Amino acid sequence: MKKIWNYILPAISLVAIAFSVAAFNRAEAANRTDAAPVAVGQPVDLTYAADKALPSVVHIKYVQNSKVKTVEVQSDPFSDFFDPFGGFFGRGNGGTQKRQVQTPKRTATGSGVIISADGYIVTNNHVVDGADELTVTLNDNKEFSARIIGADKTTDLALIKIDGKNLPAITIANSDDIKVGEWVLAVGNPLGLNNTVTAGIVSAKARSLGANGVEAFIQTDAAINLGNSGGALVNTRGELVGINAMLYSQTGSYSGYGFAIPTTIMNKVVDDLKKFGTVQRAVIGIQGGNVKDFVDAQKEDGKEIDFGTMEGVYVDKVLDDGAAADAGLKKGDVIISVDGQKVTRMAELQEILARKRPGDKISLTYMRDKKKHNETITLKNEQGNTKVVKNADLDVLGANFREVSKETMSQLNIGYGLEVIKVNKGKMSEAGISRGFIIQKINDESIKTIDDLQKVVKDASTSKEPVLYIQGIYPTGRKAYFAVPLQD
Repeated sequence: MKKIWNYILPAISLVAIAFSVAAFNRAEAANRTDAAPVAVGQPVDLTYAADKALPSVVHIKYVQNSKVKTVEVQSDPFSDFFDPFGGFFGRGNGGTQKRQVQTPKRTATGSGVIISADGYIVTNNHVVDGADELTVTLNDNKEFSARIIGADKTTDLALIKIDGKNLPAITIANSDDIKVGEWVLAVGNPLGLNNTVTAGIVSAKARSLGANGVEAFIQTDAAINLGNSGGALVNTRGELVGINAMLYSQTGSYSGYGFAIPTTIMNKVVDDLKKFGTVQRAVIGIQGGNVKDFVDAQKEDGKEIDFGTMEGVYVDKVLDDGAAADAGLKKGDVIISVDGQKVTRMAELQEILARKRPGDKISLTYMRDKKKHNETITLKNEQGNTKVVKNADLDVLGANFREVSKETMSQLNIGYGLEVIKVNKGKMSEAGISRGFIIQKINDESIKTIDDLQKVVKDASTSKEPVLYIQGIYPTGRKAYFAVPLQD
């Protein structure tokens, strides 16, 4: 027993010292007003991070007003028995009827993060998309009307602005610096519970879910629920490392993991929206996926593939006239690093490219026949050049429009459309579209309102093929089709 006690006594002493040091650290943190988190491996006081972050996170109320829409509905097959004119006006006999319906007023809530003292706020695109009104409530319950500066569906980010001064802007950290296992807080307004903080750790980085066009999510087990969207993911210093975007759940509520957009992507998107009104997206010009996924799929088909690596991005297709094609990449190559930064999967490559602009050069390392190759590549935009891509507005069309009247719809037996009421110098005149033409579809999208037209023009102007394919009808009943390029 004595020998055992000789071993136990020093151990107990060490444990006592450890607890004493931990208690001392906590006491010191409590006594300091500027307390920062203690060293790695020591207890973490999350109250500091919450105090720092809460004033910078806002509640966003979304309102979409009630609207009148014309819709086509299936006719009652027995209506002919009660309507002596059944069939003449598209009623009965399995036809359709055009009816006007009143859409209900829609409201929703989300979160946002103040990133500048003069009122710029970052949130998710899905929090503000389609809103007629946005109301921002600060942590101290002050309310402001907000306007949308710009939004990017591909990354699910949006930048909005309120007219305020000396607002509590959050400190933005580099999300590259956070590590798996590090403590983080999710701050937002979930389930109608304003100013809520939940804690967890970083569970994974550069996670892809296939929800957005560009994604390299920070995965966390901090509880994220409906209403947290657009809120802050912060480190133990209360610094922003990500914008909470979604939860992974089969029930619609939190069941283990949430996902945040890293600040490395956010910073670039915000900067582009401020400067250009749209994101300047650099593309490498390939299609592919994780090399491990490709190898596993080949094994299931009984094929053995050896690239000399199981990490990287497999190039399945090289797009014509893209940056990769210019550099000589081929189908079957495996990208393993960019600018000296290791790339193990597609999400990591997307995150790196999301920080770049067309015209930027990158140093690319890839495997071919188990040998490393290095190339310097000049990135391009989705339209195959290095020019700044700008959102086109209706002015570029050089025409005036109005919603088609009920009388005209009845005469032409149509349910919707935009009538061209004046044609000036512009893209429509160049394409041969004249006054009186009724636009019904553009790029396979139904055009019922001016807002519909504005959206399709904006989307097309930043797409790979900036052309409007317009379908419509003249007052004579003659149908016509036009292709209207948005760029010279």
